[in-house]
Amino acid sequence: MKFRLLLACLIAFVFASPSRAQLPAPGDAGVAMGHIHVTAKDVEGTRKLFTAIGGTPVANGTLQMIQFPGVMVLVRQADVTGGSVGSVVNHFGFNVKDIKSSIAAWRAAGVMVETTARADQAWLMTPDGARVEILEDTSIAQPIRMHHIHWNVVAVPEMQAWYAKHFGAKPGMRGTNQAGDLPGVNLTFGKVEAVNAGTRGRALDHIGFEIRNLPQFVEKLAADGITIDAPIRKAGNGKTSIAFLTDPWGTYIELTEGLAP
Repeated sequence: MKFRLLLACLIAFVFASPSRAQLPAPGDAGVAMGHIHVTAKDVEGTRKLFTAIGGTPVANGTLQMIQFPGVMVLVRQADVTGGSVGSVVNHFGFNVKDIKSSIAAWRAAGVMVETTARADQAWLMTPDGARVEILEDTSIAQPIRMHHIHWNVVAVPEMQAWYAKHFGAKPGMRGTNQAGDLPGVNLTFGKVEAVNAGTRGRALDHIGFEIRNLPQFVEKLAADGITIDAPIRKAGNGKTSIAFLTDPWGTYIELTEGLAP
């Protein structure tokens, strides 16, 4: 009996651990990368793109997601007001271990891949216009993993400071861009001269952060004068706690606790 119980526990650990490992543990501020939420007229076609590049379909109750190391991608059916280009979040990006073999495999699977003059860079686009950057990093352990979210904003120092204060993003640089680092993701703040549209309703509708102790975190945001667009409630799966806010530049943000399966 003891052996059977031990075996059952080991099996449960083996099958449960990879799912939990996909999202990094929240840092000192209680924040980590959580998910990217895209909207699409053709949900299945969009999901196929993300699975073709290495994502794994997973479910947390009724919540359907595509899992990558470091992030979940959620796809919701809706009419789209525009692509991510032209909105405040221009794109998000993955690292791949071997970009040449990745591109070959993706093209063989029917994925349209745009290459550039840089040998370590490529671009993808969802059918409704959510832009995805691919960058090679031969040092990573996985074939693909989450890397960055790229904003295009006028007020770069202010945005960098806002994410540092309220989300604990460690200020720094990514190339020539000011940035902030959180567990699982680099927040890249690109400088532009014209104000871009907010994300809500676009192909990249919102970004999501996984929070440790969501009620306490939301209470602190409110105390700092940040408006919570939608108070804490349970998602449709009855398990994951969620809340929404919008940053001062129009980025729609979902806060989750218990997103991963």
